[in-house]
Amino acid sequence: MSLASPSTGRRLPTQWLGVAPFFLFAFLFLILPALSIVVGAFRGPEGGFTLANVAGLNTPNIRNAYWVSIRVSFWSALLGCLVGFAMSAAVVFGGLPRFIRSPLLTFSGVASNFAGLPLAFAFIATLGPAGLITVWLRNDFGINLRGATGFNLFSTTGLIVTYLFFQVPLMILIITPALDGLRREWREAAEMLGATSLQYWRMVAFPILLPSLLGTFALLFANSFGAVATAFALAGPQLNIAPILLFSQIRGDVLGSPGLGYALALGMIVITGLANTLYLWLRSRTERWQK
Repeated sequence: MSLASPSTGRRLPTQWLGVAPFFLFAFLFLILPALSIVVGAFRGPEGGFTLANVAGLNTPNIRNAYWVSIRVSFWSALLGCLVGFAMSAAVVFGGLPRFIRSPLLTFSGVASNFAGLPLAFAFIATLGPAGLITVWLRNDFGINLRGATGFNLFSTTGLIVTYLFFQVPLMILIITPALDGLRREWREAAEMLGATSLQYWRMVAFPILLPSLLGTFALLFANSFGAVATAFALAGPQLNIAPILLFSQIRGDVLGSPGLGYALALGMIVITGLANTLYLWLRSRTERWQK
């Protein structure tokens, strides 16, 4: 619907009013902060252009923080994809009762946004040194979870396990529509040509799903790489990952140069931006296949 301007007779594009809050929010809280970070990363103490801030990232502590963040993001994304895909496939193709699908998707929608302090507290209360499962295994079965397996919740391994709580549900939400998009005619045609179930998945279904799987992996990687509240609430500064290092810089605990903090944030923007760009590109390829 459009309104006519009384002076010119032209119609005002009122259809854009509905999305105006989105563009305003994105500009104020996404574009402007990102531009500020980019400018600050190349601004010296006296306001001039400099590359010293970016060059300052090449220190052992910062390099290690990026590497640990990449490793945690990679494994949490990979395990999230594997577990989430198995659960979605079981619901869509596994012959499970139909009433299971709706509660699973509802829970996934809630759990994929459950992070920060509540999630950290839940895992500390469950798998921490005095957690419910830890004490139960020790008292009833004589199993010392940390001594027997070396598992430590306040480590990178513990962080990966914690991240899976929202990575797996996010994978379920994204991959379930892709599995629903596999047409029954494709499987029937493959069976008529003599293909086994394994051959159908290897030669038909998997190639079609591959862009969606890789794109979701990239999205989960970016989702994990930018998470800071859960990691900081779980183990605090003892975990040397890029988001916590940046958080400490914002608080003024480390890294005396604000420009170095901007450069650290710029590096995170570049990594997550590449991952999200890969996701969008692969998603567009998947949508073309399934049309």
